[in-house]
Amino acid sequence: MKTFRVIAMIILPFMLVATSCEKDLNLIPESVIGANSYWKNQGDVDSYVNGMYVRFRSDANNNLFSWGEARSEVLSYGLQASEGRERYFENTLDPDAAGPDWKNLYTVIHDANLILKYSPDIDFDSDAKKNIALAQAHAMRAYCYFIIAKVWGDAPVNTEPTEGFDPVNSFKARDNVSEVMSLVKSDIDAALGLFPDNTFSNGRSQWSKPAVNALKGDVYLWTGKLMGGGTSDITTALTALESVRTADVELLSNYDDIFRYDNKENKEVIMAIHYEDLESGNNFNDGIYIRGDQIPSNGDPAAKALLGEGGGLNRWAPAAGFRSQWTDDDSRKNATFVLMNTENPNNPGVYDQFYASAALKYRGFVDAGTRKYMDDIILYRYADVLLMIAEAKNALGQDPTLEMTLIRQRAYGVNYPGHEFVSGTMDANDAAILQERLFELSFEGKRWYDLLRFGKAFELVPSLVGEPEHKMLFPISQETISLNGLIEQNPGY
Repeated sequence: MKTFRVIAMIILPFMLVATSCEKDLNLIPESVIGANSYWKNQGDVDSYVNGMYVRFRSDANNNLFSWGEARSEVLSYGLQASEGRERYFENTLDPDAAGPDWKNLYTVIHDANLILKYSPDIDFDSDAKKNIALAQAHAMRAYCYFIIAKVWGDAPVNTEPTEGFDPVNSFKARDNVSEVMSLVKSDIDAALGLFPDNTFSNGRSQWSKPAVNALKGDVYLWTGKLMGGGTSDITTALTALESVRTADVELLSNYDDIFRYDNKENKEVIMAIHYEDLESGNNFNDGIYIRGDQIPSNGDPAAKALLGEGGGLNRWAPAAGFRSQWTDDDSRKNATFVLMNTENPNNPGVYDQFYASAALKYRGFVDAGTRKYMDDIILYRYADVLLMIAEAKNALGQDPTLEMTLIRQRAYGVNYPGHEFVSGTMDANDAAILQERLFELSFEGKRWYDLLRFGKAFELVPSLVGEPEHKMLFPISQETISLNGLIEQNPGY
């Protein structure tokens, strides 16, 4: 395991957390020996593929949520000290407080590069198994670079593993974001060509053909709307997304069941990051819940029943503006967040004094009085795909009613009458689709990207109204720049 760990650690030096030159130099000879002795058989590749997913999970713990949701209008202050989290939703990030950097994403990219380099020369039980391993590496590299492109824009493109110290290839400047996205699209096509069929043969917590087509739709919507791809890219997105519908997917009748620990890899899930008791740490929801001893004795009994056993720390919480948009007849509401009011001292039995709020979607489970936040973090699910189809259709002048109807019928159930979607102008439909994505996908790491894609971040996020548009991107951390002088800061920061 030591050799395996060291191989994984040798990545572009500017991406490593600085410790000491002596320590870094001591790692290099061992990593070279490990690289030469490790890649011998199919078991080596399978182990490394699994390790790639484990290392990617460290980003799912907090970072994917911080990049994809935290800067939106969804969050505000909680009961506990925020520990700097307000810099996201107040949009005051700067190079010294830039949020999580790209270091671990490049570690996972390095894993993918190693798999792509060594697997072709290794004998497998079958070509299909080799192809699936290669497909997963292409897909993971595409996903990581897609996150990098959305968060920071320009970035170093590296398709070869860094297995020894080479200052020419190790220290690289940022490539244009168009080159980053070109690699993303190329990797997606490579992955789709390698998967044998449209099934989830390795489960729904590893990349599959349906999952890569969901990613492809996401990517081409992004480039179609924000990078000049226009109708051609959006048409490509729609075709990819429609192909997902032919896989073994469906909307679960009970919205809350999608996210439960004892219902992992259900048929609504297309791609998720796997968490397991006694194997993984908590996911990000432990920072949006309410600590047990802070649940008020005079709190609303209905809210206390929803919350159940407390746990974690309420360092940030669902914002008031977000909470006010919901109606009580939407079944997604009580599965997404809880509003904890306390009893009015002047009106016994009336609970109208705001106390706190918490996110419920990834609330985990209770074991021996301890809440464990180990629900799988979902990257793509069928409802998301349906709403992306609606978005693509509307952008192409087609009617998105079918997809919007499916989502709302599940959400409102017997209360559906009065919530019917009626197709209108392209702008009106876009507004309705974006709003539906808020209700359907809150706390799933989607909202910030949705706001950018629909061009509404500087209108709907209070802290961004009137702010300069360079804030569409995150700043590059000062630590990243200090480790590699070729990295230039994003304009405006």
